[in-house]
Amino acid sequence: MSDTTYLAEGPRAAIRPFTHADADEFTARTRESMELHRPWLFPPADPAAYATYAGALIEDSARAGFLVCERNGTAGKPADGAIAGFININNIVMGGFRCGALGYGAFAHAAGRGLMSEGLELVLGHAFGPLGLHRLEVNVQPDNAASIALVRRAGFRLEGFSPDFLFIDGAWRDHERWAITAEMR
Repeated sequence: MSDTTYLAEGPRAAIRPFTHADADEFTARTRESMELHRPWLFPPADPAAYATYAGALIEDSARAGFLVCERNGTAGKPADGAIAGFININNIVMGGFRCGALGYGAFAHAAGRGLMSEGLELVLGHAFGPLGLHRLEVNVQPDNAASIALVRRAGFRLEGFSPDFLFIDGAWRDHERWAITAEMR
C-alpha cells in the first residue's frame, strides 16, 4: 500500500487515485486474478505495462483512475489498504456532455465480497460530486454476468446493444450499453 489518503470511504472499502508506487501490488494482484479476468479483461501484469497504464490515468485529464482498497482486514483476508480492484473513468468530456465511460475489475481475493459494489458507489459519488459529471456509461460483454450484476446493483439502466463494439482478445466483441445519470442516484 503506497498511500492511505482516500478520496472517499465506506464501511469496508475506500477509493484513492493510482500511483506509480502501486505497481508491485497491482501487477501481483493481476497475475493472481488472470483466471477471473479472462476473457473479459487484460489489466497490466508487469511493471512496464503498469507504468504505461497508470501513467495515462495519472497524467491524462480525460481519465480518472481509482483503486478500490479494502479498509478492514479480517482473519485470512488482506490487511487494511490492500487493493481489491480498480475503477477507471475514461473518455471524460465536460461542457454540455459531462460524461465518462467506466472500466473496472475486481481482484480474485476480493471477488464476491461486495467490495467492488461499495467501491463503485464511492466512485459514483465522486464522479457526480467533485468531478462534476452528469452521466457515466459502461459497456459490458453480454456473457459477463458478474459485471452486469455489479452495474445493475448500482442502479445503471440498460440502454442498448452495440455489435462488434470493442476489440478484445483478438476479436471485435458485442457489448451491452448501461448508463446512470446524477439524477438516477
